[in-house]
Amino acid sequence: MNVQKHDRAMRPKETEGGDLAWRAPSEPPLRLAGFAWFAQDGLYRRMPARPQWPLPEAVDNLADCTAGGQVQFRTDSRKLAVRVQLAAPASSDHMPQTGVAGFDCYVGPPGQQRYVSTTRFPWGADSYTCPMFELAERAMRNVTLNFPLYQGVKEAHIGLEPDATVEAPPPYEDGRPIVVYGTSITQGGCAARPGMAYTNILSRHLNRPFINLGFSGSGKGEPEVARTIATIPEVAAFVLDYEGNAGGGLLEQTIGDFIDILRERHPEAPILVVSKIRMAREFTSPGGAADREAKRDFQRDLVEERRTAGDENLHFLDGAQLLAEDFEECTVDGVHPTDLGFWQMARALEPVLRGILGA
Repeated sequence: MNVQKHDRAMRPKETEGGDLAWRAPSEPPLRLAGFAWFAQDGLYRRMPARPQWPLPEAVDNLADCTAGGQVQFRTDSRKLAVRVQLAAPASSDHMPQTGVAGFDCYVGPPGQQRYVSTTRFPWGADSYTCPMFELAERAMRNVTLNFPLYQGVKEAHIGLEPDATVEAPPPYEDGRPIVVYGTSITQGGCAARPGMAYTNILSRHLNRPFINLGFSGSGKGEPEVARTIATIPEVAAFVLDYEGNAGGGLLEQTIGDFIDILRERHPEAPILVVSKIRMAREFTSPGGAADREAKRDFQRDLVEERRTAGDENLHFLDGAQLLAEDFEECTVDGVHPTDLGFWQMARALEPVLRGILGA
């Protein structure tokens, strides 16, 4: 059945955009965030194009996904659209292409942003031009656009009325980024739209830049990945949330060294270690809960041991606290959160990060 035939609200929403003037996300006074190496490489990419240490193939490939990328500005334009050339079409069987390959839009001052719209485009498209809003009143507004979570972006442009005023966005509470390293859940699987990845929710609530270094199925704590991440300058805090990809003893083998590598370059930056969230397989897999609890205890004990030894900027959070009691109901597949699950994760992480950052 073709539902679009009967329901106009279910149809893609594209536009020619011929009456708009187009700007690149990096064009001042627009502020591009979430890409630590953009100034060096000029790419919407989450790891350097020419890393000092060879990256695992999966990490190198997934770094082209633009999870956590944002562009922010102020404008009085009554119209706003985005024109996008993707690296490839969306290709997920359990995550909407609006989250995989779409942009979404928020309007409002820091800490008060409200969701407005998401790009809607035909299934399988590798490029699109979509309206984000068309308003009757001309007034200055703060705009945040979130990049796709699970696809690369070759080119992106923002369309505004030609005579619109465009200004820099309000400053961050603290311009130093919070760097989050982890798994598919960190990357944003399976949010329905980019703004619902937990790092993007936290960025809105805290008014701080986040760098999302979630690598789907591939957050395994390799030392060359840690060394590359450690080169990001002036980091406000690190969050390590990669247990879910580091089974078979890999977590125990890597996390101590990972912390050491970060500490070499960032001796005072807070580091928050987060254990794995609960998953539905604990109901069907004998020993699943016991294994998660053992890894939780290992990470907690490691952090406590190092804090006792003097590293008071190292912290631990039990990931089982991030989702509600009926945690499996907050997932798409028993593993990856829905938007509700990500909202709960962000709400639980927010006070912890505020405490660590002294905010």
